[in-house]
Amino acid sequence: MLFFNQSHQHFPPPISIPNPRLMNAYFALQAWKQAITSDPNNFTANWNGPDVCHYNGVYCATAPDGSHTLTVAGIDLNHANIAGCLPDELGLLTDLSLFHLNSNRFSGTIPASFINLHLLYELDVSNNQFSGPFPCVVLYLPSLKYLDIRFNEFNGDIPEQLFELELDALFLNNNKFESSLPQNLGNSPLSVFVVANNNIRGCIPPSLAKMGGTLEELILSNLGLTDSLRQDIGMLKGLKVLDLSFNQLCGPLPESIGEMRNLEQLNVAHNKLSGQVPKSICSLRNLQNFTYSFNYIAGEPPVCIMSPAKDDRSNCIPSRPLQRSPEECRSFYANPINCGAITCSRS
Repeated sequence: MLFFNQSHQHFPPPISIPNPRLMNAYFALQAWKQAITSDPNNFTANWNGPDVCHYNGVYCATAPDGSHTLTVAGIDLNHANIAGCLPDELGLLTDLSLFHLNSNRFSGTIPASFINLHLLYELDVSNNQFSGPFPCVVLYLPSLKYLDIRFNEFNGDIPEQLFELELDALFLNNNKFESSLPQNLGNSPLSVFVVANNNIRGCIPPSLAKMGGTLEELILSNLGLTDSLRQDIGMLKGLKVLDLSFNQLCGPLPESIGEMRNLEQLNVAHNKLSGQVPKSICSLRNLQNFTYSFNYIAGEPPVCIMSPAKDDRSNCIPSRPLQRSPEECRSFYANPINCGAITCSRS
């Protein structure tokens, strides 16, 4: 447990605050206001006085412990264009369940004092300027279900412990994470996992197939993945969106993708896939978009050719328009990629 005695000294408490929890919230919000360096829309202009429940972006509710005590339960500063940092005093907001800072200019990182936020359910700090290693304090938030840190400057490894949490949605895209996807990825009960546009390399962990009971959206685009697609990817039967575009994936499309009856969006464009498109994929009834352009696919069944959902440009499919040149296709198939020789390790 972290303490914040200095906050109490800098901000003498108004005598009219009704309970100690709101008193702590007052100290935390006053410290945060002092840490704000730019607020061009004057979003926090009314962050003065004892009535913290009427501060812009601050939401109060009765405590869930049955005490009927009024507390600060949510903070939403989305799209406020505020710059500054997050002070340690925010750890005083121990009743907080929602913390939304989408689309601001906050920098630094998530304070270690967030470990006190045992009720925090949603944490969204996306579209800011946070940096440094993954904010490991979030690994110790027992109530957390929704984590969104996309469009920041976080770097280094994605910790394995993240996939042992009971998260429902995880957005890590558009940062500077490196290394590879943790091998225990499949232990997570996620329904949505987006990790696109990072510096991750390596292979798709085999454990991914274990997520068939929960996963509905998986976006692994632009990561430099060098794997082939395993047949057991078809075990993700609840998947609605699968985006593996802009990688270095090789080999054929697995027939088992045709077992994903709920699939609506499938994008495998800009890889090194080859072979034939399985008829079963184009026969999926819910499929609205199937993009396999910019690969080295050599054939597709009539059901795919007739499908308005497909994009088959820049492949090696005879008699189809807008394909790669015959010379490029011959060169690729004369020196095929040995997908079986690719080794996957977490460095």
